[in-house]
Amino acid sequence: MEETVSANKEIRSSSKFIIEEWNGSSSTKLFKTATITASPYLSIQRSGSRFNHVWRRVLQAFVPEGFPSSVTPDYAPFQVWDSLQGLSTYIRTMLSTQALLSAIGVGEKSATVIGATFQWFLRDLTGMLGGILFTLYKGSDLDSNAKMWRLVADLMNDLGMLMDLLSPLFPSAFIFVVCLGSLSRSFTGVASGATRAALTQHFALQNNVADISAKEGSQETVATMIGMALGMILARITMGLPLAIWLSFLSLTVFHMYANYRAVRCLALTSLNIERSTILFQHFMETGQVLSPEQVSRTEHVLPTWITSWSSKKVKLLHANVRLGVRVSSLDHQEMMEVLLSARYHYLKAKYLLVEREGIINVAIHKNSTASDVLQSYIHALVMAKLMGKSTSVYLESQSWMDKQYEVFLQKLSSSGWKTGRLLSPPIIWKANWTDVSSDDKID
Repeated sequence: MEETVSANKEIRSSSKFIIEEWNGSSSTKLFKTATITASPYLSIQRSGSRFNHVWRRVLQAFVPEGFPSSVTPDYAPFQVWDSLQGLSTYIRTMLSTQALLSAIGVGEKSATVIGATFQWFLRDLTGMLGGILFTLYKGSDLDSNAKMWRLVADLMNDLGMLMDLLSPLFPSAFIFVVCLGSLSRSFTGVASGATRAALTQHFALQNNVADISAKEGSQETVATMIGMALGMILARITMGLPLAIWLSFLSLTVFHMYANYRAVRCLALTSLNIERSTILFQHFMETGQVLSPEQVSRTEHVLPTWITSWSSKKVKLLHANVRLGVRVSSLDHQEMMEVLLSARYHYLKAKYLLVEREGIINVAIHKNSTASDVLQSYIHALVMAKLMGKSTSVYLESQSWMDKQYEVFLQKLSSSGWKTGRLLSPPIIWKANWTDVSSDDKID
């Protein structure tokens, strides 16, 4: 009791004592909510409206903690376009599901429960098997081409919905059409989930991958609810009007692909893959400078190269002349001899071999190579591809460039925000080991 009285006397004796109350999850996004003053009597002055406080609390359920400083600058535009494409998907899902249920026989007296169940089982089984096969053949390539596979995933989803919408038009081939649609969507599930994980890692600046994923779930839930509501309204309006259904579906599909394209175009990934490394290398060779992730994102392809190569007016990239992870036994006798000589005189202490074959630089990777060795081998191969036709001693000149410029190139990449720890490339399944028997030196 005496301590409380003495504390009150100290407060009253002081001229003014102020405590401010701030709210916010980030030091850069704090809002003053109240000012408590003792001069000499206690007074509380609240700042801001209660609506603003409630709005900030609601917003915390949908954006990562510390937003926007806790994520990369491309997070917000990507999420806006991604939510819009998701909204389009959920609206179209109502139309395609309505057509699918009609084709199965929902609402018809002649339809049997066991028949509808069996058809649905075959549809799901096909999707499961398709997902496993897609993971087997393309699962390791999703990291290196996250943008392209993001678009491909949504395109396959559109094809799956189209199959569902077409199913009532082909009663005799109903099972085939439905299973084809399920197979298409199974590719979507694998590719979309894997690329989303890669993008979440890219967005996270403060090791907040889990928080970003959780807020992504909240955003998707809201988009799902809105999309389902709008989809039910649209399905009700267009019921019995095939032309209106198809016009709505196709219009939403076009918007869906446009929104996806804009979403991936917003991304400025900082990881090095085959194409981004080539763009950076060619610009460095020409100017001595390194492009930023934003500049490279405006240049790189987001569509499969076989779609854009025929119409591309851009300078030809050197990665078309490099084969990473070549199988040594696939070379002919002359090329094998060249590999052996190269290993002895040029790459005895390196963790890779380079050999030119019909204008293509083949890269054999050592069995004990690291991620940095793979990146170095690829840049070395690009140097050789650049010098081909311009020099008579490609091996010596390319090695000279690597000795003088490679570390400078990596330092400039790092200072520009690029991650230089590894090269995102398709899996390298063929490797090699070489030994100089005469000197009894072995590369470990």
